Order: sequence, then structure tokens, then C-alpha cells
Amino acid sequence: MWLRNPRRILAYTAAIDMRKSFDGLLGVIGSQLSEDPLSETVFLFVNRRGNYFKGIYWDRTGYFLFAKRLERGKFKFPSGEIKQELTAQMFRLILDGIELGRRVRMR
Repeated sequence: MWLRNPRRILAYTAAIDMRKSFDGLLGVIGSQLSEDPLSETVFLFVNRRGNYFKGIYWDRTGYFLFAKRLERGKFKFPSGEIKQELTAQMFRLILDGIELGRRVRMR
């Protein structure tokens, strides 16, 4: 993974205005999530349509902001909770646009 072993990966699944950048997302981390943005946690935010997300991460020297947009489909998170902690494996699957908790039948 291109991130240095984050302590946690936390998704905020309520729709966020994707025009927000560093300061706007840091404000959401503090006010909506009640989390410390310097905690070595990767914070993920999704847009209303569910096809675009931004992530922000403190890497000891500054904030790292990244984004991904799916050309088809939506990012699917494992539960309906607004604040969800993800494992590294779950995060990789979500990055690939794979819906978690759904079984695929092989013929």
C-alpha cells in the first residue's frame, strides 16, 4: 500500500461537498467525526453519487490528499453507519469498486 501503515482507516459515508480541500476536510474530521487529524488515521469522504471519494492522511511532515473517481459503479461501504472503521483489505477492495459483504457465485 502506498500509505505508510496507517493506524486506522476511517470512512465518513455521509455525502461531502467534494470542493472541500485540506482545511475543509480537516474541519469535518474535527467537528463531525470528533477525531484528531494528526492521529495517523486515513480519513475517507464520499460524494453524494457515491462514485468519487477523497482521502486525507497525516504522514509526519504534512497532509497527503488523494482522490479517486469510479467511471462506473459506486463505492460501497460494509454497513449503513456514517462513521466506519475499515481494515486495509476492506479499503483495497473498496478502492477497486468491489461491494463488500456480497458473495459472488462461480459457475
